Amino acid sequence: MSKINILITDDQTLMREGLRTILELESDFLIAGMAANGQEAVEFCQENPPDVVLMDVRMPKMDGVEATRRITSAHPSVKIIILTTFLEDELIVQGLKAGAKTYLLKDLPSEKLAESIRAIYRGDIFMQPEIASRLIDRAAGQQPYEEAKENDTALVEPLTRRELDILALMAEGLSNNIIASRLHLSEGTVKNHISSIYGKLGISDRTQAVLFALKHRLI
Repeated sequence: MSKINILITDDQTLMREGLRTILELESDFLIAGMAANGQEAVEFCQENPPDVVLMDVRMPKMDGVEATRRITSAHPSVKIIILTTFLEDELIVQGLKAGAKTYLLKDLPSEKLAESIRAIYRGDIFMQPEIASRLIDRAAGQQPYEEAKENDTALVEPLTRRELDILALMAEGLSNNIIASRLHLSEGTVKNHISSIYGKLGISDRTQAVLFALKHRLI
């Protein structure tokens, strides 16, 4: 079984070492390296792109948001998980817009951290309730989808009712096979609908789809 290669990025030595100790207990994880700031993370990915990067936000030399932006731009296959102590709306939005697949808090139980890494690696969504709640609150007051679809130039054409149903389930973090079971569809049909959603919204991953759903109050 192939292992998930992980780069740990944090400016605190104790945190880096603690995360390494915890994650090395998982048989399917391999710690590819450790970086003390965003610049080191960017340089590491240039030489040996890992599968997943755990990225702190506030670090010297280069912060986690800028490092995320640079890494995802140069290496789209690298999946970045922001892991921080800062529960701030603007940081959450900036991190996700920069390309992070999720934004987690460091008080997350170790088993949930491992679960999140596997989910993000598979291409699924993992979002803490606290983070989802912040995003929903921030989205309050935004124009709803029925109004936005007439004005939002990013929409090539409106989403169908079925696509909206699937998008809402994606926002719950459900995998394709579970969505298929919920809606009594084949997994292939769900994948086709998701591809259509991405094309209409001008996005390319599930996290951005969730941000759209939150912004336009679909969940």
